[in-house]
Amino acid sequence: MLFYLLKRVGLAVVIVVVAVVLLYSMIHVVPGDPASVILGPRATPEMKQELHKLMGLDRPFVVQVVSFLGKVARGDLGMDFFSQRPVAEIVFKQLDETLVLVLASITWAMLLGIPLGCYSAVFRNTFSDKLVGVFSIGVIAVPSFVVALYSLLFFAVTLQWLPAIGAGESGQLLDQARHLILPAFAIGLGWVGYIARLVRASMLEVLNENHIRRARAFGLPETTIVFHYALKLAILPTVTLLGTGIGRLISSAVFAEIVFARPGIGKLIFDSVVSRNYPLVMGAVVVSTVLFVLSTTISDSINAMLDPRVRERL
Repeated sequence: MLFYLLKRVGLAVVIVVVAVVLLYSMIHVVPGDPASVILGPRATPEMKQELHKLMGLDRPFVVQVVSFLGKVARGDLGMDFFSQRPVAEIVFKQLDETLVLVLASITWAMLLGIPLGCYSAVFRNTFSDKLVGVFSIGVIAVPSFVVALYSLLFFAVTLQWLPAIGAGESGQLLDQARHLILPAFAIGLGWVGYIARLVRASMLEVLNENHIRRARAFGLPETTIVFHYALKLAILPTVTLLGTGIGRLISSAVFAEIVFARPGIGKLIFDSVVSRNYPLVMGAVVVSTVLFVLSTTISDSINAMLDPRVRERL
């Protein structure tokens, strides 16, 4: 298991380095001069040249990439030229808001999706199974930003049950929870369908295996067979899905944070791209990339602990 973890960590480091180089290249391909945006229309060529030097944009591209990777390895994400604050401080402050939103979204999706998937597998080919299938496919097909807009109009504007915008008063947990309901609902609804369909498919496969038939032959209760023996194996693909799906969750959080005017790393990236704030864009993207790779590594490690066969595939 230790050897497997070492290989996964090494692979994760390589992926992060490659991703950072590609993202750094893509950002610099985008047209526009960040110095002109920062300094304004009245900036002289000399002022722009000096700012280019401060930002390191006057050096060859390869040197810029190597220098940036070295700073990232030391935990230095640069300085925000607009606020004159460290990029890491700004990014991690916004990251907390996004992680709370993502965690709330995936938690309620799992609490509903896993039981629905188990129920559909146990009562397969019944009317209720087909009803769950229609519901699952329906919520998967609806984009999260559409759910966000309509839930905002219905629950916040029409019924006025929940607040429409913001993240709530700092320190007021109940108020923050009320502001979290609609964004978490908008992001997590589609994942209910994904998890339900995946758990159902996995459960149907596991329920036909020999050890499940043997457990039934010994007269074990069906609930024990389903939740103690079958679900332990059927949940493995779901763990992998959640690990690799962190990128989609963060991208969905961008729309939710914009629609509901919530702080977060998604909205931070969007605002930084619009303002051509290179250091802030790169810092936020690097942290998001590391978070994605880390979540994938953790999910693979959990799979390897639950199923030893996974360790032989890497």
